[in-house]
Amino acid sequence: MNIVTIVQIIWSLSALFLIILVLLHSPKGDGIGGIGGQAQLFTSTKSAETTLNRVTWTLFIIFLGLTVVLSAGWLTT
Repeated sequence: MNIVTIVQIIWSLSALFLIILVLLHSPKGDGIGGIGGQAQLFTSTKSAETTLNRVTWTLFIIFLGLTVVLSAGWLTT
């Protein structure tokens, strides 16, 4: 495996997880808490929504950065 293949795999996984996380967002503000009641991992629904927003933005930045790197051809094959 070369570096381009590894970056493409990370790019694909970040795209998949980004889609999943965007679908978890609720337009009414329920967010993760609306899936199966209150999320046990978080102390409140507000905390769960804040964490979901942060993870979504982080994955978006990773996805966008890798898109630029892969499309610019900065990595050698």
